[in-house]
Amino acid sequence: MGFVSLGCPKALVDSEQVLTRLRAEGYDIAPSYDGADLVVVNTCGFIDAAVQESLDAIGEALEENGRVVVTGCLGAKGDVVKQAHPRVLAVTGPHAPDDVMQAVHRHLPRPHDPFTSLVPPQGIRLTPRHYAYLKISEGCNHRCTFCIIPSMRGDLVSRSFGEVMQEAESLVRAGVRELLVIAQDTSAYGVDLKYRGDTWRGRQVRTRMTDLARALGDLGAWVRLHYVYPYPHVDEVIPLMAEGKILPYLDVPFQHASPRILRAMKRPASSENNLARVRAWRKVCPDLTLRSTFIVGFPGETEAEFEELLGFLEAAQLDRVGCFAYSPVEGAAANALANPVPEEVKEERRARFMALQEKISAARLARKVGKTVEVIVDHITEDAVIGRSHADAPEIDGAVYLEGEPGGMVPGDIVKAEVLRATAHDLWAKPVEKSRGGRKVIPVRVAQG
Repeated sequence: MGFVSLGCPKALVDSEQVLTRLRAEGYDIAPSYDGADLVVVNTCGFIDAAVQESLDAIGEALEENGRVVVTGCLGAKGDVVKQAHPRVLAVTGPHAPDDVMQAVHRHLPRPHDPFTSLVPPQGIRLTPRHYAYLKISEGCNHRCTFCIIPSMRGDLVSRSFGEVMQEAESLVRAGVRELLVIAQDTSAYGVDLKYRGDTWRGRQVRTRMTDLARALGDLGAWVRLHYVYPYPHVDEVIPLMAEGKILPYLDVPFQHASPRILRAMKRPASSENNLARVRAWRKVCPDLTLRSTFIVGFPGETEAEFEELLGFLEAAQLDRVGCFAYSPVEGAAANALANPVPEEVKEERRARFMALQEKISAARLARKVGKTVEVIVDHITEDAVIGRSHADAPEIDGAVYLEGEPGGMVPGDIVKAEVLRATAHDLWAKPVEKSRGGRKVIPVRVAQG
């Protein structure tokens, strides 16, 4: 079996679940096309660029192997896949492991007498051994006008508290040092279950983000929250960050600052005073890192509304920011809105936005020079030891480059390091201490280069 996984971390978790089931049934996972009897391609279909990337990946798999099953978000647009690549064996939608397995069984019957002992307790993971994504719910109840995810993945379906915690414990026992909590809307966890009561380790809990974050914080691993909409109850997790229970990091997709544009987007919490909320969060937890994403050039966005967004950016002083020029997605309600913004204006606004944010990010990172930060080691090469601080999620944020010899470090070690210098995205630091288990930090001698 070959497997290609595209798209967001939520899709990555879907891939891990299918791979785990395949391995449990005795299928071997091939590292190349020519060594595979069948290839599964898990696709993304959110924006046009992602659709094209997925179609290209399917085409490559067909050319290199010839026997391809397609799944994922683009699979919800089955006609698009079939029209572009009529030779694919089967097309299934997102978060449909049973359908994928049926397609695999149909075209590549399961091996006789599977060796289930070959499957590790934490399942098959596509991330490095020391961190893992923990998906706590599927789908979304919102109907943002620029988004078609609910039409692909359905309404919110939260996992039970106990199921999430059992998976988290299994991951930590297997050596995971960082849990990245994800969902389409992490703050809405448990809404569909009416915040159902549960029991965990002898204490009463509710199926809510705050209770879950508190329980995850007891496992001894870093806990990082992604895709957190700015509802008022998010205020409850900030003290947990100040106490060191979970990482002082929030990924909040604000998307815009103009009230009119937010209403046109049909964004949840669009009426909230987000700037006041950011200031209140930082008052409780001064070390809080805030990451966000924004859309410029949304249909009808005026120059004054864009300037309002720049003003919010200047006032909020967010640490990490991504920005996208609005792209019409087939099936999105925003496509019907009046006054589309010309492409050249979108790109000019995106460039101005990112230029301002680069100055903000550089200034915020410069404040860390001379301070000591915790760093989790990701990669060790002949030339460098590369890791991340509390402020850095893998793949989307910056890195910390550790100077000096590795000194016996391995990926997953947590190192205390003094920050020497900074750019707009990354830090350079000198290790002073490290830890290999839990949160305990022990001294270690590091040779200086």
